[in-house]
Formats: sequence, C-alpha cells, structure tokens
Amino acid sequence: MRCLVTGATGYIGGRLVPELLAAGHEVRVLARHPERLSERTWIDKVEVVAGDAGDPDAVHDALRGIDVAYYLLHSMAAGPGFEEIERHVARLFAACARDEKVGRIVYLGALMPDVPAAELSHHMRSRSEVSEIFQLSEVPTVELRAAIIIGSGSASFEMTRYLTERLPAMVTPAWVRTPTQPIAIRDVLYYLVRCADLPAGLNRTFDIGGPDVMTYELMMHGYARAAGLRKRLVVRMPLGTPGLSSFWVGLITPVPRSVAKPLVESVTMRTVCRDHDIADYIPDPPEGLVPYERAVELALSKIQQADVRTAWSNSSLPGAPSDPLPSDPSWAGGSLYTDERSTVVHASPTSLWRVIEGLGGDRGYYSFPAAWAVRGWMDRASGGVGLRRGRRDPDRLRVGDPLDFWRVEERVPERMLRLRGEFRMPGLAWLELSIRTEGTGDAPVTVYTQRALFHPKGLYGHAYWTTMLPFHGVIFGSMLRNIRESAEELERAETRALPAAEPVDRAS
Repeated sequence: MRCLVTGATGYIGGRLVPELLAAGHEVRVLARHPERLSERTWIDKVEVVAGDAGDPDAVHDALRGIDVAYYLLHSMAAGPGFEEIERHVARLFAACARDEKVGRIVYLGALMPDVPAAELSHHMRSRSEVSEIFQLSEVPTVELRAAIIIGSGSASFEMTRYLTERLPAMVTPAWVRTPTQPIAIRDVLYYLVRCADLPAGLNRTFDIGGPDVMTYELMMHGYARAAGLRKRLVVRMPLGTPGLSSFWVGLITPVPRSVAKPLVESVTMRTVCRDHDIADYIPDPPEGLVPYERAVELALSKIQQADVRTAWSNSSLPGAPSDPLPSDPSWAGGSLYTDERSTVVHASPTSLWRVIEGLGGDRGYYSFPAAWAVRGWMDRASGGVGLRRGRRDPDRLRVGDPLDFWRVEERVPERMLRLRGEFRMPGLAWLELSIRTEGTGDAPVTVYTQRALFHPKGLYGHAYWTTMLPFHGVIFGSMLRNIRESAEELERAETRALPAAEPVDRAS
C-alpha cells in the first residue's frame, strides 16, 4: 500500500511512519517543516512533500497516487477560531482525497462521552465535527477513537506523570473519579497500521482502549507503583472548575496551560469504549492489549534501563513506540536534570583518555577529595556501598566494573566513559565523560565534555538536586579543570620522555 502520513513531526505520526515501513508499506509524509524530520532514521526511506495542510496544491501533491491517507492533525492549543480552522482543513483534505481517488482516510479521533454535543468541551466537539466531515465525505473513512494514550510524549500521560511524581499528596477536584479507558501507544499504532488492510469501502468508527477501565485517581496510584514511588495521598474536594484545574496543572507541571486546559475540560467526562467490535476486523495483538501499569513501565523503561543515549543524547537512534522522540515537546519525557561542562584540552585524545579511565579508587576524582569522602561516608551511613569498593584494576576499566559507588555502564576507548551511580539517592544518576576532536589538518583540537545527569524520583528527588546544585559548580568545575590539566601534564611528560631524533647523514 502507498500511505500518506500527515503530522509526521507530531506525537503519533512520528511513531507511525516506522511501523508502516516495517509492515512493508510505501510511505509519503506531508510536513510543514520538513527540516524537523532530518534526524529520523527513516527519513531516507520515505518521500517528503513540503507544505501546509491548508494549502490545496500541497495537499493534492501529497495525496496523488495514495491508497491510504492517515489524518493525524489536531491542535491541542484551543486558540481563537481554532474550531473553524480544524473544519476548513478537514474539508479541504477530504475534497482533495476525493479528487485524487484515495482509497481510504484513517483518522485518529477521541472517545466521546454520552452527552449532547453542546455539553462537549471545545476540544472534543472539534474532534467530533472533523469525524463527521470525514464520515460524510465521498472517501471511505475509518476513525479510531481513543481516550488517554500512554506513552512518553502523550500530553495526557505527561500531565499524569508530572502530577504523580511531584506531589506525594494532593487535593484534587471531583473529576479525578471520572472513569476512562487508557490505551498504550503500541496498541494504538498496532490498530492504525492494520487499518490499511481493512475491507475496501468500510466507512465507520471504532472505539479502541486498553484492558483497564479506571479513574484518574487510580491512574495516578498505578503510575506511582510502576515508577517505584510511595502511594500518593489524594484528597478529593467537591468543587474545582476546569479553568482552575488547568491553572493548577500549569503551575505544578511543565505542561503549558494552553495544553492543560483542553485536556482538563475533556477529562471531566466519562470516556469508556462502548464496544470492542473492532476485534471483528482487527484481532487483538498476539500478546494481548497492554494493561495500564505495563504501559507505564514501557513509557518509563528508557530511564529505568539507563539508556540515556537513546532518550537524551542521541534520540535519532531507533527505539520502541513508547520512547521519547526529538519532535516531542520540550516538557515531554519526564524530568532530567543535567550539569554539562566542556573545555578544550591541549593534549591528544589518548592522553586525555588515560586520565579519564584512571579516575576513582586511590586517584580520586580530581576535585575536593574531602567532599567525595564525605559523600561516601554519608552513603555508607544510610546503608549504601560508599567508596569502599575502589577499582578492580588501577589503569583499566571494563563495562560492568564497580568503581567506588559507581558502576561502569559504557566504555568506548578515547571517546566516552559513562558511570551509573549506585549510591543511595532519590533517583537515578550518571556521570558521562566524553572526548571529541574538532577541526582537521595539522592541528586538531581535543574537546572534553563532562555531564552529570539526574532523573529525580518523586518530590524528594527534585529537592535533592536543588540542594546539591550549589556544590556542582565547585566540584564539577574543578573536576573539569583538573582533568584537563592532568591530561596536558601527562602529554608534556611523555613528550619529554621521547628519545631524541637520530641525526641525518646528509652526505649519504
């Protein structure tokens, strides 16, 4: 099948494209900002049409020769006139799809509560109107209706994540007892991909949801269990308008209020699947639909497994559908605190690597030995390993080696050493020391970069990082400087030790 994906820079679209490619489909994407796709691993496997979904010429070009068109466009920020814009773009897309003889439109909509349209939020009413436009068009349309999608980057999931992680106790409005039926992102993608193979002419909606029907309060408790947090204390109050709730969410979490407001307006109403007759056309995944807490675990797995390269440093690497993507908003993916410092080192990468690989144990960490010793004593006093493990070898490290209260997680000679913290702390910590060479020719420059990474666990974790922050400039700053100076001194010492060059007998 030849498939068009709109919204490829968005949350769902960016994850759908590689799934369609893996299923053997040809994929074209319509993107207003194609440059945002440049780091995707699949970019050289798809055709890119640059253009706006409101431009008839661009939409015609994108739909020409397409069998299945995925419509994944929807504005979360409900600004003035957004409903009319949504209607206009949907009508334009449907008309162009008809003219280009597209076989099917696939639209991802929202589960609708059993209330009159006038009682729906602006956000949900717009979804309903777009659905009606497609269903009444001359192009067969399959709409999947989902409630909360569980995966890193999903706005509703991120709201749940931040509220649960940052508030061990909270006073909440009555809507936290509203039932909903969350679904894992991998199950949403499973259904979307298989919509390409549905019978020709099928024109209808399907409700999709995971196996659990639960309230938002239960979702927060489930998140806490999956994330290893203590049970949250939730005190419900009978009042609390959506406007006040969205202000509260915007204050507590990094989710912008413009996004939080339509979300909160929607969660005040019951969103549960009326049926599961999609199974008559698309069977459940072989392993079954993903339960809520397992979906949360998958969304958190990159942090729990300490795969910091994929999640934070090099997000162009392929990952699971629940992983963060570079196109996700800046507030997605949970909190990750970073202290990053770089300096030019007047030494070769080999000399710098010898200093880096030799740190810890008797040599220490090139900054304030007393401070590191105190941190080790504190760790032992709280039941941790402290600094007593030392090193296996004074000069060489291997992946998996214990190193004081760290463990070697990755080692790439003359490029990078990453240590994972095993000391007692309310979160996960890494120390990453990397080397790169800039410039070419006779005088390449060696650059040393040092990153301390911390993923907090609960409110105490955020407080821990804030408390330690004043010491970072002193400890990590001096560590950066002393490692640089040690590498430069090692380079000078080795240069002095080189034997003098043999004199050349020019007469010969």
